[in-house]
Amino acid sequence: MPAFDYAALDTRGLTRQGVIDAASPVDARERLARRRLVPVRIEPAATGADTGPRPLLDRFTAKDLALVTRQLSTLAAAMTLEEALRTVGAQAEKRAVRRVLMATHAHVLEGFRLSDAMARQGNAFPPLYRAMVAAGEGSGALPDILERLADLLEREQQVRGKLVTALVYPAALAMTAVAVVIALMAFVVPKVVEQFDSMGRELPLLTRLVIGVSDLMAAGWLPALALLAVGAVAFRQLMKQPVFARRFDAMVLRLPLLGRLLRDVHAARMSRTLSIMVGSGLPMLEGLVITARTVHNRVLREATDRMVASIREGGSLSGAMRRAGVFPPTLLYMTTSGEDSGRLGPMLERAADYLEREFNTFTSVAMSLLEPLIIVVLGGVVAVIVLAILLPILQFNSLVLG
Repeated sequence: MPAFDYAALDTRGLTRQGVIDAASPVDARERLARRRLVPVRIEPAATGADTGPRPLLDRFTAKDLALVTRQLSTLAAAMTLEEALRTVGAQAEKRAVRRVLMATHAHVLEGFRLSDAMARQGNAFPPLYRAMVAAGEGSGALPDILERLADLLEREQQVRGKLVTALVYPAALAMTAVAVVIALMAFVVPKVVEQFDSMGRELPLLTRLVIGVSDLMAAGWLPALALLAVGAVAFRQLMKQPVFARRFDAMVLRLPLLGRLLRDVHAARMSRTLSIMVGSGLPMLEGLVITARTVHNRVLREATDRMVASIREGGSLSGAMRRAGVFPPTLLYMTTSGEDSGRLGPMLERAADYLEREFNTFTSVAMSLLEPLIIVVLGGVVAVIVLAILLPILQFNSLVLG
């Protein structure tokens, strides 16, 4: 069904804007009249499409979603949800964000619950986000849920921002190092080899090795690139096979550093989600079910599914975590303590804080060690190349002087 952008006046004389599904402009006016709105402007939506899912056009970034949630949580405490949506949507700077919010606002006016209206916006609102909003609506704790969701999204944005900031300099340094080595091997070494060949003497072993690597890079870069492309395509196809994909995810979790990071990030996110659900009086099991759907690592997802099955059978959260075998001991201890003391929500929140601090500390230390490591490796490679060039020169000079 076509979509129309509209501007209309309500019974209080306030201007309302949004998107409405209708067969024609006349039908759109009739639908607005049934909502007790007086149309001022009705025109076809700019995309010419319906208000169904538009995953490419109307997709929120993590920063957009965090900002919108914080604005909604603030305004929802002072005005109705419909007015809060209209206000946030009207002042949104990005057109995609404005369209999603105004379409959500229009569906809320039609009588949809907020979670259902969000579900009609494609990929703009993640499944876990919509599930928590739905749980908040069902329990009457929506303002509290929105505020906690805003805190959660802002924390995730801060962690992501710190990680990106920490990776920028090492990545630029690594790219510079690779470019310097390639330039030396592709341009400097061949020129020097020409001079050595004219002398007709046997070159030192190190020099011959460097020349061999240079020749291999000059002659084999195209086959290597083709092999890399074939390998990438083959790996992508293998990852579509459940057995191979699970073995690969299990191997990743066994890696000394990356595996620990993945487990800690998963544990922190799950702890934060469950603390929000428990703290707001919402069903914890629903949070686990939705969290399992958002986990990309198959081993961690299966562990979370086993936890859901165990809790449904009457087991405790700490016992389910212990049987899953993928969670850090700190989380297990604090979960057990929270269940024993009746303060599960606060203890899960503390566990999430601790795991996030551990993640930040670990990444900061790793990045601080990575920078000098790149410099040392680059210096060593350049020193080998320079030494390979200098050795025959010194050798020939000693023969001439001798």
